[in-house]
Amino acid sequence: MELLNRIRIVMINTSDSGNIGAAARAMKTMGMSDLVLVAPKEFPTAKATARATGAADLLYRARVVDTLDEAIADCQMVFGTSARMRTIPWPLMSPREASSLVLNEPEGASIAIVFGREDAGLNNEELRRCHYHICIPCNEEYSVLNVAAAVQVICYEMRMGALSQQQAQEQGQISEKPTMPMQFADWDEPLVSAEDMERFIKHFEETLLDIGFFDPSNPKQLMTRARRLFMRTRMDRLEMNLMRGVLATVQKRVKGN
Repeated sequence: MELLNRIRIVMINTSDSGNIGAAARAMKTMGMSDLVLVAPKEFPTAKATARATGAADLLYRARVVDTLDEAIADCQMVFGTSARMRTIPWPLMSPREASSLVLNEPEGASIAIVFGREDAGLNNEELRRCHYHICIPCNEEYSVLNVAAAVQVICYEMRMGALSQQQAQEQGQISEKPTMPMQFADWDEPLVSAEDMERFIKHFEETLLDIGFFDPSNPKQLMTRARRLFMRTRMDRLEMNLMRGVLATVQKRVKGN
């Protein structure tokens, strides 16, 4: 299915290569194949291949990169798997709700789902790189879930969403729209990538510094809240060009004076 081919699984600093193999197996059973590893502690290994069983081909094709930014640079939507943001609230949803959002993405958009370390998950900086956070609703008395098992659960929900959409289309039915404030399926311009968003956030921060609005010695949560705002907005390319043009003009006027 075309939708599943656009979903990328990103694993950060995985310490046990067996979990990488198990995650690859989980992905393949659900029809996904795009695996990116960010600075794994050990890879490739025979252990990873053994745990992958019939999915060793995913391991051979997996990309290994140094940073999360490299892993998600070309993605228009990024999910982080975490119970919660540790500083301020961030849009949080279940895997099923996330699947509905993915169905709403325009054709050709790339989606990344990021999984953190076995012992500590994703840190705050990595979570801030994500548009939304996914939380698997586990047993409150024991909510410890192996990272490969988490990959399996979320990939399953993505597959079920894609199958439901496919069945509706085959039967000539209109599938239920996700409960979203905006729909992007027929948007007129491509949504910006994670790489473009990071450039914009940096430009925005530089402009705030130039006009004296942002004090880096007393940052509070200003840039974190600004990032949350812009990530939630989901700008397209023309909108971002407009915003960056405004920022550039402000900088020019300030420096000119």
